[in-house]
Amino acid sequence: MKTKKPILLMNGHTDEIYTPDYAINPLLPYLKKKWIIWDSAFGSGKLAEHFTKKGFKVVGEDSLNFFDENLECDVIITNPPYSKKEEFIERCYHLNKPFALLMPLTALEGKKRGELYRRNGIQLIIPNKRINFITPNGGKSSWFATAWFCYGLNLPKDLLFIELNKEVKSGCDANDDGIPPNILGILPNEL
Repeated sequence: MKTKKPILLMNGHTDEIYTPDYAINPLLPYLKKKWIIWDSAFGSGKLAEHFTKKGFKVVGEDSLNFFDENLECDVIITNPPYSKKEEFIERCYHLNKPFALLMPLTALEGKKRGELYRRNGIQLIIPNKRINFITPNGGKSSWFATAWFCYGLNLPKDLLFIELNKEVKSGCDANDDGIPPNILGILPNEL
């Protein structure tokens, strides 16, 4: 059975899809609580709201243009518009700050992106389930697989396959030094 794209993404419609709160859970063990996060594709502010609830300071606003700004931050974390994923990847590498971009696995494809990844390096946090993104009309969409495309977060492996927990965790999983706790019952030094 084929999965159809929602009308939202067909025929030039917007690619604005909001990130649910549980989608940030896989990142939490690799973030330092003292870090300032720049949500560079701020949109409705949902992603920033999720991190703020975890005790992080988040900068960004919808009126800022990521390609013209360079906000003071420790890490860039966003769910970029997928129609501009290549531009976001390139800009993140240019700014030379750690980043985590929530993008479709198809963002691995492409000659230019492949060259960027080869030259700069890339690590992925790949959930075992699809994320149910929220559409502007309140519907849910999970017709494509996504991953956190990371740079500079020093993940224990370049490809980190994780069990996606849809429960919203309270607090941050990382300590002040960003040292992750057990991941699926495995100590970081055993990964």
